Amino acid sequence: MNTPRLALVLCVLPVLTAGERKAPLDVSVLKLSNATAEAVTYKGKAAVRVTDTAADNPMDGIRLAQIPGLEFSDGDLTIELAGDTKPGSPPLFRGFTGLAFRVADDGSKYEAFYLRTKNGRSENQEQRNHSAQYISFPDFGWKRLRDETPSRYESYVDLVPGEWNTVKIEVRGDKARLYVNGATQPTLLVNDLKHGVSKGGLALWVGPGTVAHFANLRIKTSD
Repeated sequence: MNTPRLALVLCVLPVLTAGERKAPLDVSVLKLSNATAEAVTYKGKAAVRVTDTAADNPMDGIRLAQIPGLEFSDGDLTIELAGDTKPGSPPLFRGFTGLAFRVADDGSKYEAFYLRTKNGRSENQEQRNHSAQYISFPDFGWKRLRDETPSRYESYVDLVPGEWNTVKIEVRGDKARLYVNGATQPTLLVNDLKHGVSKGGLALWVGPGTVAHFANLRIKTSD
């Protein structure tokens, strides 16, 4: 009688590869900057909901939920995330949701990949081309990168606001690759991480006017 139920549970659990470990997302210990965090169940998954509390700040302001006790340099990061805009947010806000890595203890610098979840199926082709983004805080925000090197640090990927996506980030030295939803080819290649070879913590990342959900963070280090 219990066998079918057990099989169903097993099929939805994340499968860990060799050398990979699951990192706990405990809202009671997250270090928050311009955001709130709460434990929720979202579309069938135990998750952390992170909500922007500083929507009027500059677009490149710090909005982080830093995860204590983790130091990362090289390896693979995998996380499930779902992003959308808060009710009443202006059209400029696009459900910015991502993961920051090599984060300084005080949050003053980091590398990050994020998704603009409302761009993936936009009727505007230019918006679609800006669905996935790399930034390096504080000196290389999206606008500087777009102005100085158009299209180099952003790309298209199919997204639906509020739906779960699986994001994988491979980091090696001063290079990183972003994979979305199990794709075998990267959505975005970065061959010159702006902080170079470095190390630091990990943080859940949101942008202005965003409410996002995060689950099942897994880490595989190669350093």
